[in-house]
Amino acid sequence: MANAQFTWDDLQFFLAVARSGQLSSAARHLRTSHATVSRRIDRLEFSLKIKLFERNPRGYVLTPMGHRFVETAEKVEQEATRLQEELSGGGITQRGIVRMSAPEGFSNFFFAPILATLSALHPAITLELVTIQQIMALSRKEADLAVVLDPPKAGPYHCEHLTYYQLQIYASHDYLARHGTPQTPNELLAHFFIGYIQDMIFAPGLDYLGDIHRKVRPGFQSSSIFAQLTATRNGLGLCVLPLFIARQYTELRNVLPELILKRDYWIVCHQDMLQVPRIRSVMDFLRSSVRERVDHFIAADT
Repeated sequence: MANAQFTWDDLQFFLAVARSGQLSSAARHLRTSHATVSRRIDRLEFSLKIKLFERNPRGYVLTPMGHRFVETAEKVEQEATRLQEELSGGGITQRGIVRMSAPEGFSNFFFAPILATLSALHPAITLELVTIQQIMALSRKEADLAVVLDPPKAGPYHCEHLTYYQLQIYASHDYLARHGTPQTPNELLAHFFIGYIQDMIFAPGLDYLGDIHRKVRPGFQSSSIFAQLTATRNGLGLCVLPLFIARQYTELRNVLPELILKRDYWIVCHQDMLQVPRIRSVMDFLRSSVRERVDHFIAADT
């Protein structure tokens, strides 16, 4: 490897493919073509005289040597980023792409509305916000940063508590006018419930209904909190919703106010990414934004 001739650009192409496993995804990330990515990977392997990827119909899979090379390439990436920040003004200007994974509710009803502020603070950072209902694999660098309900129990991750948030039962005024308002937990059993699809709950923290009443069974189930909210607003039934979502809709009424659930949001990133300036900038923005808007997540009288 000592005689290998390659450039930092080659390592960027390598890392993009290693993290996504797909030429097309790497090409989008690097804003270039599929063919260019393929050519640069071939050139890097030829230069190193090492096979870094196994090619198969599902994509590019790292070889054992490729896995080892990722660690080296990421160290070079971090040093290159630090140097770029120093040359651009002592670390004042953060630039580059940050891919962040977060639950649909947090993304759409809290984070997306304040992105203009993030953009004003860090105009050179491009944010990719992933809200698909799955856990992104930080270990494979599918995401640089994640907001999660249940932090990983092990692994090379930095994990910190972001905030806890409250959830309660809500229904539309129209639904309650037609069906009456339950006064006790047992009376909930006479009402139509909206909830998550049980076998598609991707995080234990989303399993709400058992905490409300062990016999509650939803009549409508969706993997999307937005679909649940829409059904609730249109009078289909009762639904457990986060305070920071439900309080935005005046047609919703809190049912059994004494029943309050609490869940947590955590920030997680791979330890290797913690010192990357653009990652730290987005993490700092998350912390300060939540701290300034804590009343969105927690009722003032609790």
